[in-house]
Amino acid sequence: MKAVVTTTPGGPEVLQLQEVEEPQINEDEVLIKVEATALNRADTLQRQGKYPPPKGASPYGLECSGTIEAVGKNVSRWKTGDQVCALLSGGGYAEKVAVPAGQVLPVPQGVSLKDAAALPEVACSVWSTVFMMSRLSAGETFLVHGGSSGIGTFAIQIAKHQGVKVFVTAGSEEKLAVCKDLGADVCINYKTEDFVARVKEETGGKGVDVILDSVGAPYFQKNVDSLNIDGRLFLLGFMGGAVTQVNLASLFAKRITVQAAGLRTRTLENKAEIVSEVEKNVWPAIVAGKAKPVVYKYLPLSEAAEGHRLLESSQHIGKILLVA
Repeated sequence: MKAVVTTTPGGPEVLQLQEVEEPQINEDEVLIKVEATALNRADTLQRQGKYPPPKGASPYGLECSGTIEAVGKNVSRWKTGDQVCALLSGGGYAEKVAVPAGQVLPVPQGVSLKDAAALPEVACSVWSTVFMMSRLSAGETFLVHGGSSGIGTFAIQIAKHQGVKVFVTAGSEEKLAVCKDLGADVCINYKTEDFVARVKEETGGKGVDVILDSVGAPYFQKNVDSLNIDGRLFLLGFMGGAVTQVNLASLFAKRITVQAAGLRTRTLENKAEIVSEVEKNVWPAIVAGKAKPVVYKYLPLSEAAEGHRLLESSQHIGKILLVA
C-alpha cells in the first residue's frame, strides 16, 4: 500500500508517498481502508523530530475515516464493510491502517464518509479536556484561543450546544466572522485588542470559567488574569513557547486549576473511555445538526507536504483533509 513517510526530520518537503507493507491487525484491532485523514499540529511537530510517535505506532496521521476491511477475532462490535472514523496513535496518512477497536466510532448520520475524518481528534480533544476534565457546564463562560482552528471551530459548537457562553480569539476579521457564524458570543481580534480587558468588560470584571489554550507561555499569565474564581485553565499545546513566569499569588487568589494533556500518549483504556463518552455525548449533537465538521480544503495523499505548508501558514479555517 501507499503511505506518507519521512526518512529525516525537516520541512514539509521531507514527506514522501512510498510503497510500504500493509499493517497486520491483532485480535483486538480492525483494519480500515482509509477514505480520508486530517492534518493536526502534532503532525508538523513530529515531522520536525519534536514529537515522536509512541513505541510501535505507525507514522503520520492521528485520525481517519474509511471502511472496515478486516476485524480481529476478539472484536464483536464491528464487521467488514462498516463505515467508520477513528482516533489513531499514527498511521492515518496511508491507504490502510490498523486501529484498536475501542478507538473506532460510527460515521455520524448526516456526515459524509470523507468529512468524518475531521471529527475524531477534535471531538475527543474537546470533550476530554473541556468537559470531562475541566467540567464546563451549562450557564458557565468559556474562552477558546484560536477559535478558527479545527479544535476551536468544534469547541465553539459543542460548548454552545451545552448552554455555555463562548468567547474566542482569532487573528483576522474573516476568521472571527466564521466563529460568530458557528455560535461564538464574543469574538476578539488578538492582533488589535487586549483579550484580558475585553473578557473582563464582557463578564462584569469576573472573568470566564474555563479557558482552552494552545499558545502556552505568552498567554499563561494573561489567561490566569482572565479567569473567574474557581476558574480552570486547560493547556493543549505551547505554540508560542513552553517557558514562562507566573505570579503564583494570582492562582491562590482565584483558586485556579491548571491542567495539561494530549491524546496520543494516553493508554488504550483511557482512549477507549474518551471515545465512548464522545459517542454518547457528542455524536447526538452532530446527528441533530448542532455541530458539524468544518473542512477548509481537501488534498490528495500525495500532496501531504502542501497540506503541512498550509497548516503552518495558519491561513486555514477548520480542518485540512488528505484524501486517500
